[in-house]
Amino acid sequence: MDARSTYREAVVRGASPLRLVICLYEQAIDDLRRAGLALEKGDVEERTRKINHALLVIAQLQRSLDMERGGRVAKNLEWFYNLVRAGLFEAQVRQSPSILERQISQLALVREAWQEVERATAAPEPSPKKSESPAPPNSSPTSSGDWSA
Repeated sequence: MDARSTYREAVVRGASPLRLVICLYEQAIDDLRRAGLALEKGDVEERTRKINHALLVIAQLQRSLDMERGGRVAKNLEWFYNLVRAGLFEAQVRQSPSILERQISQLALVREAWQEVERATAAPEPSPKKSESPAPPNSSPTSSGDWSA
């Protein structure tokens, strides 16, 4: 197992559902970037493997949609996933780096939206409470005339 896989596995173990969604987007984007590199090198097998894996990740995201509770957002995400999948099929058939890059950009935009949701829903750290009047110092009483700096 390589270091990246070990790291991702550790992240996933303690992740919230929202963090898992973000991780899936990151995986799909990484797969497609690697597919783009394979396309540049003319490595058809690697390109196909990476695009197929990205399609599996997108299918997992699509299967996780709760159409009843998700309402309009779930419907829009389903539509989005269908568009990305169609774009990936087109990029594969046409061997088009520009179509592949467009899908990466779209996934990155939606990933950023999920990251913003994660930031917005993160529990704010409690700030230390300040007392209204400071407590007197714990020192022996002295007169102001006895004190020197």
